[in-house]
Amino acid sequence: MKQARFLQKGRRRAHPTLAAHEMEKIQGTGGHSPLGAVALLALLWVPALRADIDLNTKFINQGSVANTRHNMTQRQAAGGGPNSVLMDPYRNDYGEVCVYCHTPHGANANVQLPLWNRTIKATTYTTYDALGTVSLTQPVGQPGTTSIACLSCHDGQTAVDSIINMPGSGRYNPTQATGQDNAFLNAWQNQSGVNATVHIGLNSTPGAGCLACHSAGAGVVGAGATDFTVFAISTDLRNDHPVGVRYPAAGPGVDFKTPSATRPSVKFFDLDGDARPDPAEVRVYASGGDYTVECGSCHDPHGVPSAGPGSAFNKTFLRVTNAGSALCLTCHSK
Repeated sequence: MKQARFLQKGRRRAHPTLAAHEMEKIQGTGGHSPLGAVALLALLWVPALRADIDLNTKFINQGSVANTRHNMTQRQAAGGGPNSVLMDPYRNDYGEVCVYCHTPHGANANVQLPLWNRTIKATTYTTYDALGTVSLTQPVGQPGTTSIACLSCHDGQTAVDSIINMPGSGRYNPTQATGQDNAFLNAWQNQSGVNATVHIGLNSTPGAGCLACHSAGAGVVGAGATDFTVFAISTDLRNDHPVGVRYPAAGPGVDFKTPSATRPSVKFFDLDGDARPDPAEVRVYASGGDYTVECGSCHDPHGVPSAGPGSAFNKTFLRVTNAGSALCLTCHSK
């Protein structure tokens, strides 16, 4: 029998046959999830769902990080939003938003990040200068700490729920600072009663981790799941805006604008003149005797209102909207 075709005119067709490799994706390698199978079968019989495209977030994306994709509980504080239980076989639902990155006690002492709770693996990244482009005039080093914070999820080496200090007493493991201990993570009990049998991350390998559902090649298991491929950065940073790159000093022939204000750790474009680096202001970070561009130069992981308090956050956690290239032109003189 010829293999059934699932994609026709932009929608998934219902089909009663489930290929073994598709079931493995929804379960996770080596795991078995009855919930995953039920969810998958439900998706198969809803032909109006579209998959593997840039779908809008199911979060309202305003008011708080708890209403954004960075809420790894997947339970929106404002109510509604995604069905968090569908993720329970693949990550621990700690019932708290902040704990996936921060902890008040027992934080990761290996990185200069605020009360950092995530695993940080020792990594040497392939940096942008490896391309050898003639337009790059400044030295590029390894990503700075503010970029490492983002890459601790987005380089795909570590599960989204790999933390040092879980909520409650007796759930602290200092070895989690530098490595992922699945036995430790498996001890957590999700409040839904469906516990994680695998702990996945933003692995850039097609069909692995989050991309098993959130990618163009996901097949039927990706029905209704937006494509996260561009967010799975990996340890090869050659196709991303350079981080760890020195911001050029002012001078003849320099086509970069000079930040208007300086604090001990940052230089920033002080749009409101309050001499304080507000979330909606682009900045570069002190690194030795220089200042470097990092992930946090353009992004705020907690969200920045697009039009004042209460408004929807800028997309992709940008500090400044890039409508009309506004974000790019904050730094670049073009």
